[in-house]
Amino acid sequence: MSDTNITRPNFDEYMMGIAMAVRARANCQGNRIGAVIVKDHRIVSTGYNGTPYDMPNCDEGGCDRCNHTERYASGTGYDLCICVHAEQNAVLAAARFGIECEGSVIYTTMRPCFGCTKEMLQAKITGVRYLHEWAYPGEEERAQYDRLQARFVDGVKPVRMTDPDATWAVRSLRQKAESR
Repeated sequence: MSDTNITRPNFDEYMMGIAMAVRARANCQGNRIGAVIVKDHRIVSTGYNGTPYDMPNCDEGGCDRCNHTERYASGTGYDLCICVHAEQNAVLAAARFGIECEGSVIYTTMRPCFGCTKEMLQAKITGVRYLHEWAYPGEEERAQYDRLQARFVDGVKPVRMTDPDATWAVRSLRQKAESR
């Protein structure tokens, strides 16, 4: 087999590609997200978003927020959402198996929300790499969100690459495509 048609991805693209594969298991009706925690260039944990273990999935009516989006403005109602975010699931899986996250970088298919940002900082994750932007809806809240994300010593940086499943994964892109 010839190598001439294969482009070797750089490390960030490689890990984001794995996060995109993990995302395929996501069951949330909103954004479908995958996350990979990497330490010393090795995967230590993965996670995708969906309902807690042994509960009905979103497509089975498990989460009211996912199934009644008309009741919740963008960026609200997270306290009522029963879905566990991809980043949370990756941190929790590492904890369950006794794997330390300190000094790691997380690759996630969407920039983490406020809550996940706090939890990752508490787990001593030092950097975030994301594929799709997520913006906090309010300007005042966005300033606090930006200050919190600035605490990652290895930064919060986008990975610029094509996402062939973006319309499936990102609610706003899906809604835009459906309205055409």
